[in-house]
Amino acid sequence: MSESAEIILDGKSYQMPIVEGTENEKAIDISSLRGKTGYITLDSGYKNTGATKSAITFLDGELGILRYRGYPIEQLAERSNFVEVAYLLIYGTLPTTEELADFSDKIRRHTLVNEDMRKILDGFPSTSHPMGILSALVSSLTAFYPESLNPNQTTEEMDLSIIRLMAKISTIAAWSYKNSIGHPVNYPKNQLDYCSNFLHMMFAYPTEDYEVNPVVVDALNKLLILHADHEQNCSTSTVRLVGSANASLYSSVSAGISALWGPLHGGANQAVIEMLEQIKADGGDSKKFINKAKDKDDPFRLMGFGHRVYKNFDPRAKIIKKTADDVLNAMGVKDPILNIAKELEEAALNDPYFVERKLYPNVDFYSGIIYRALGIPTDMFTVMFALGRLPGWIAQWKEMRENKEPIGRPRQVYTGETERDYVSIDKR
Repeated sequence: MSESAEIILDGKSYQMPIVEGTENEKAIDISSLRGKTGYITLDSGYKNTGATKSAITFLDGELGILRYRGYPIEQLAERSNFVEVAYLLIYGTLPTTEELADFSDKIRRHTLVNEDMRKILDGFPSTSHPMGILSALVSSLTAFYPESLNPNQTTEEMDLSIIRLMAKISTIAAWSYKNSIGHPVNYPKNQLDYCSNFLHMMFAYPTEDYEVNPVVVDALNKLLILHADHEQNCSTSTVRLVGSANASLYSSVSAGISALWGPLHGGANQAVIEMLEQIKADGGDSKKFINKAKDKDDPFRLMGFGHRVYKNFDPRAKIIKKTADDVLNAMGVKDPILNIAKELEEAALNDPYFVERKLYPNVDFYSGIIYRALGIPTDMFTVMFALGRLPGWIAQWKEMRENKEPIGRPRQVYTGETERDYVSIDKR
């Protein structure tokens, strides 16, 4: 007999099956609970609720493990590149040389966006947040490619939608930045690889040549890989929930971008830089703020330390720490903000208060430092996060469609007024 859990309600016993994943994660399958008992479960924020079965990403917060399709994040960050990892996440296997070349070439040939999209972009004031522009323009792709709205796309049609989104989001992201600073946009160059092309569109000026720094390209590849997927987080769950209504890939990802825009989700690396700016404005005494962070009666909190999922260490932070050092050395950046960051890092890695509580620097701490060193403004940090997370969103949407998962429809426990009669306005 297979393992099950017993739930006793109103004196009656009900058996609920136990589901076990390939990494020995166990779950109680309560999908029949309401039908059998009339009860539902209440789990605010879905912290203990598995909404789906997924074969994409495995995360163990206690042991500090992150794997994409079974491959350790450490190996992928060291030996792979972002486009190859995107293929892995979306299609489930590492590509052959021919498959990777074909995938990369297709992306390269679809980076151009329709010129009418520039008219939409021109309609945004320069004060528009780049994430708002990104979400709107990704959603607008449904207008340029109405066939993407067909919920019964063939495999070839779905692949074309995927290629278009992977290709065009880098152009849209770079253009949203150029729009925010009032600069003319740069068109993509097909001879450049994915990350080099993005850097060109971000930082080149029409008045001079732009040379891509290989250290920066390597750092960007690693950052995008480390952010490519992270299991069923807020934005990923949003993509799957919206997609479960048979919404298009573009609409679903646009919703995910909006979810990521929320400061409790995608704004952590921006919060790190804002905290460093605060310390600098106060005089730059990092020890003062370290002591404030230790004081339980002080509301100040160090941003970019510890993680709500990783209870020991963030495996991505170990990888990106060296990259941050390499970038700072290669760029020769002299920035008091980054000096403060290094002082905070040193304290967190050696001070018993932080070590005992496992408040180590996380990936957001180091990614904020790198983006700052590269000259990317803080309001573009979340756009960079979205650029990296895109393959994960696509993979999750694709998996949900291929599994023919039902439309998402969470339940609630009603706590409002009971039935009452309508009162005319003159008697209220």
